[in-house]
Amino acid sequence: MRPEMLTALSALAVAGVTAVGGVVTTVIGRRQPRGAQRRDDFTVVTDRMEREITRQGQKIEELEEGAVQHQARITAQDFAIRYLAGWARSLVGYMRQSQLEPPPPPQPVPEEVRPYLHDVGL
Repeated sequence: MRPEMLTALSALAVAGVTAVGGVVTTVIGRRQPRGAQRRDDFTVVTDRMEREITRQGQKIEELEEGAVQHQARITAQDFAIRYLAGWARSLVGYMRQSQLEPPPPPQPVPEEVRPYLHDVGL
């Protein structure tokens, strides 16, 4: 073999090895590092959990606001019942004092209502 041919063959071999090395480097570079898939799954799961926790927090806040409104309504209804019971007592007292016709006897209190009328005196 002539030296020129040997040089050409060695240059060709070096070019081939370089090309194969470039392809291998590209393939290895595209692969994800070890555990990267698990890290990606973890971030997806934690993001989803954070959104769900935020949604649940908003729902709890709405329910608490509703509970406050219900409590205010119940308090107002309690006040109205007490006012009406007091007004009825004063009306009956006025009728007795004026010796007008006696009021009709009170209707029986249903068992379902009795626990709520403990302070009305029925």
